[in-house]
Amino acid sequence: MNSLKMFLRHKIALGVIACGFTLSACSSSNVVVSNTQAEANKPQNIIMVVADGMGPAYTTAYRYFKDDPNTSIIEETALDSILTGTARTYPASVSGLVTDSAASATSLAAGVKTYNGAIGLDVNKKPVETVLHRAKTQGMKTGVAVTSQIVHATPAAYIAHNESRRNYNQIADSFLDDRLNGMPKADVMLGGGWDYFLREDRNLVEEFKSLGYQYADSYEALDSLETGKATLGLFANMGLPRALDDSSQTRLSTLTKHALKHLENPNGFFLLVEASQVDWAGHGNDIASAMYEMADLEASILLLKEYVKENPDTLVVLTADHSTGGLTIGAKGEYRWSPEFLHNMTASTSYIASKLFEQDDRVAFVESKFGFELNTDEQNRIAAIEQGMKSRAVEAVLKTIIDERTNTGWTTSGHTGVDVEVFAFGKGADNFLGNMDNIDIASKIFDLLEK
Repeated sequence: MNSLKMFLRHKIALGVIACGFTLSACSSSNVVVSNTQAEANKPQNIIMVVADGMGPAYTTAYRYFKDDPNTSIIEETALDSILTGTARTYPASVSGLVTDSAASATSLAAGVKTYNGAIGLDVNKKPVETVLHRAKTQGMKTGVAVTSQIVHATPAAYIAHNESRRNYNQIADSFLDDRLNGMPKADVMLGGGWDYFLREDRNLVEEFKSLGYQYADSYEALDSLETGKATLGLFANMGLPRALDDSSQTRLSTLTKHALKHLENPNGFFLLVEASQVDWAGHGNDIASAMYEMADLEASILLLKEYVKENPDTLVVLTADHSTGGLTIGAKGEYRWSPEFLHNMTASTSYIASKLFEQDDRVAFVESKFGFELNTDEQNRIAAIEQGMKSRAVEAVLKTIIDERTNTGWTTSGHTGVDVEVFAFGKGADNFLGNMDNIDIASKIFDLLEK
């Protein structure tokens, strides 16, 4: 009996050892396969889209705004099918829990927490490498396409280093003067910013042209540029006109299309696209402008979806830096939101306010721009606006009418600290699943840039 027990123990031990070798072999094989798969899953092109200020209420409101009232369902938007997770947005502890665009953009670009106002610096005001810089050192082309001025917080944080986001002239100078591989860090720059590039003390446009950059100062001029060349395009003194007021309501989509055209190359590219003015609409508590900025964003995502179909070696990541305005879908205890009052608007409240005193019939003018008839109370409010009243006060009257008609609420004119959504599609999109910190987004992109 003892001999039998010893024999069985010996056989079991041998089996365990054999299993161990087998598992070890399988494990080693899996590592090899895993590493190979990881390499194969790295995209050649990376497009980072930041919808500035776009908290979850904006994506929901836009779905309702776009809904077809003739169907019994609420249709999805282009964003719904690509939602992958959420991101935490808080800055470095020195700035509390609510971030500004500069700190958040630096986190998204460089993977570090920093103080509010910092452009490409850590909390000790030391320069940090961004994913755009890394892409450039890897021999990739780089670019930004935004609806703000190109020296605004988000694009600046990907390109420049400055202790304050307000130092626009210094940031513009650094776009040209601070170089990688002997050239400016961005090969393509499209957005607003004449005020900062065409100054009495310096003409940066001419300096960029002397380095071989081609230049466009209108959307139409973009069509005549040579494909694949370094490009600077500036289309406004500061930010572009609001989507509602611009010659093209899908101007971000237009800029994105042209940026892609100039960035494509065998080594790949990194492109930052920013729907900058969702944030501006939130600061202004302007629901009409917010929805039309969201429409421009969706047009850009649809364009990028088609691009990824034709170029499957491309990753697109979309998120927000923070939420703005505390947008509320429904207000004052009334369970209603009525976005149909926004559907026929042909100008922003800002534009209407700026032109109101030029009108003989103010009520008719407002109705023509709002796209609906004013009731008696609303007509009286327009009539009560005193000649010479400041534009911002006039705007407030107009926005109050819109908010009451739609039953829209706002909690602040600033930012809020809520988590924001993350969206991704294309090669490597599965890296952006679940809840993450905003610095994780940069870290994941850094990993994907290691080829």
